[in-house]
Formats: sequence, structure tokens, C-alpha cells
Amino acid sequence: MATINKNYLRLQGSYLFSRIGEKVRNFQSENPDKKIIRLGIGDVTRPIAPAIISALHSAVDEMGQESTFKGYAPDLGYEFLRNAIAENDFKARGCDISPDEIFVSDGAKGDCSNIQEIFGADNKIAVCDPVYPVYVDSNVMAGRTGEYDDITEGYKDVIYMPCTRENGFAPDLPQEVPDLIYLCFPNNPTGAVITKDRLQEWVDYARKNGSIILYDAAYESFITEEGIPHSIYECEGAKECAIEFRSFSKTAGFTGLRLGFTVIPKDLTAGGERLWPLWARRHGTKYNGAPYIIQKAGEACYSQEGRAQIKEQVAYYLENARYIYDGLKSAGYEVYGGVNAPYIWLRTPGELTSWEFFDQLLEKVNVVGTPGSGFGPHGEHYFRLTAFGSRENTIEAIERIKNL
Repeated sequence: MATINKNYLRLQGSYLFSRIGEKVRNFQSENPDKKIIRLGIGDVTRPIAPAIISALHSAVDEMGQESTFKGYAPDLGYEFLRNAIAENDFKARGCDISPDEIFVSDGAKGDCSNIQEIFGADNKIAVCDPVYPVYVDSNVMAGRTGEYDDITEGYKDVIYMPCTRENGFAPDLPQEVPDLIYLCFPNNPTGAVITKDRLQEWVDYARKNGSIILYDAAYESFITEEGIPHSIYECEGAKECAIEFRSFSKTAGFTGLRLGFTVIPKDLTAGGERLWPLWARRHGTKYNGAPYIIQKAGEACYSQEGRAQIKEQVAYYLENARYIYDGLKSAGYEVYGGVNAPYIWLRTPGELTSWEFFDQLLEKVNVVGTPGSGFGPHGEHYFRLTAFGSRENTIEAIERIKNL
């Protein structure tokens, strides 16, 4: 008789954004005349940049000619893209990352989830609280956590690192030493960043204790301030303890095209075993590579035209973020983020829970955001808004909230 993976039964309710989607659909069906403005899920709205569209068209034409047709992509990704990534994202910032340490994929979400497969089930993970749900849920599915505790609102055998306004929403080093440490900066959901000095402390901590840092840098292109690292490999010794994830989704608007990459240094080890061959085997066995036309689009992101056009798009979203931040601040809200990230993290008014505030926004002013408690217990009484809407909708949404 077939059986199921019972670890899935430990998952709590539906995926956060599925629950939000259901609530919004129900409200819309009951109120078809209402204009709902969605600033919840971090999906982009600006069209793909012209230089990238041109590269896509050219690549599609290549696929129609026998002499230039491409089938399966190389396991690590095409060399033209990995070379561009190594040169522009790492060497340009003084990071010694080679093209063959870069694994091209269809996005950071899958890689952040799948990376746990190359580590033992007995590894203890540490996550920020609040946290991007995929980090925890993927480890629950793998059986690396204990049962869910209704009192603590977390899973047993997981080290939760509180991120609060008191510590600038950047966690303190945990007293109990974890094996795997998930860090995300600029942070989703809080929009917080970490200085190079503080990140160096994490690298030193991981090296001292034999831990591996799983560093999600999907939003690094939104960094505007000096002294904020774009890559963990800007820190001394990081190649000895860190894996980094990157994405084209928010940087270049590839949420519908799907492209990302993971960096695993060749000499990075755990338990005396090199991790690069393990991920290479997993990658080659379970994945057939991002399509050629998408990788050509990725390469175009690093062209002179592509970089300039993407910079304009990032600036557009950051201007939305500034408008949200300033508008809510002027209305008396306690607001964070929005400077080096496309997310704004606000304190819910009074004693409203984050889901109560969600319902109030949806029902009274028809604006959708994301309840902070969906990211973890320390997200309670907070709420996330994204800057990825159109300018018109962003302005209208903030005016509605100010008049709530």
C-alpha cells in the first residue's frame, strides 16, 4: 500500500499567499464592483526592458534555425551567462567567484528550498523571525523539524532568531549553534539591511562553529546606501562557510520568465565533504536547465543598455517605496524598510492583529497587503506592503489607507 510523506502533515494551513489569494477572491466575488489594489504579493508590474526583449526575440529566431538551434542547456548553465554573472555581480565588487561556481536555475525560490536536500536530516536550522516561509516549510517537508507548537507558534527543533525594531530587524547571533543558517538581506519581509561589519560577524561565527550560511541576496539590486554588502562574499572567509542565492525576478522583472542562480564555492565543505559536487549531482539529476532563450535574456541584463534600463526600473519601484513610506509616516504609522528594499514593514494601528488589519484594509479601502504573522510570530502586529505596483495604483492605495 502506498503511503505519504507524513512530514507534509506538519505544515500549518495553506501557503501564506494562497490564503491571501482565497480571501481576495471571495471578497471580489461578493463585491464585483470594487477596485482592489494589490500590494501584497511581490510580483512586478513594469514590462521587460527593451534590451532584454530584443535579446529574447533574437534567441527565439535562433531556435528556428538548424544551425543555431539549442536543446538541453549545460548542467551549470550556459557559459556566456555564467561569465557575465561572475564578472558583473562578483568580480566587479572584489569577490573571487569563478563562473564554474555558479549554477543557473529557474529562480531563487526553488534553490532556497531545494538546497536542503544535500544536507543531512539531523542538521538544525536557524531562521530569522519573521521569515520568508519557504525556508521553514521546505525543511518541514524534509523532516528536519519537530512538530508545530501552538504556544510558541513555531516548529520544535528550529532556532528562531527574533528580528525586532530593537535590533533593527537584523538577528543577533544565537546562543544555540545551528548547522544551517538562513539569512536574507535586503530582507523579505521587513525591508531591513545588514552592514558589512555585522555580516562579517555572522561569517566569523559560522567559520568558528562549522555552520553553513544560506544567504538569499535576491533583492541586492535595490541597495542604495553605502556600506551595505551586495554579496556575502564581500566578507573575508565567506567562501569557507556560505552559499548565495540570486534572482532576476525583481531585479529585471523576470517573475514570468524565471531565472536565478546559486553560488557554491568549489572548496566549501560540510562534514569534510565538498558541497559543490553534491549540488552538481542534484542539479544534473533533477533539473534540465533554464531555457536557452531565457538565459540569453539574462545575459542581456548585463549589457550596457540592459543595465541602464534595469536601473531605471529599480528606481521606479524604489520611488513607489518612498511614496508608501512617506505617506504612511505622515499618517502616523510606524514604518520601516523601503530605502534599500522594495518592501515596507509597518506596525498595525492600536492592538489590531496583522490579519485583523488585513481584513480592515480589504473590506474598507480594498487594498491588499500581507499580514506579518504569516512570516512568523515576531511578525504579529506588523504588515508588509510591496512597491511593485504601478505608480497610479500605489498613490491611490496610500491615499485610501491614509483616509482609513
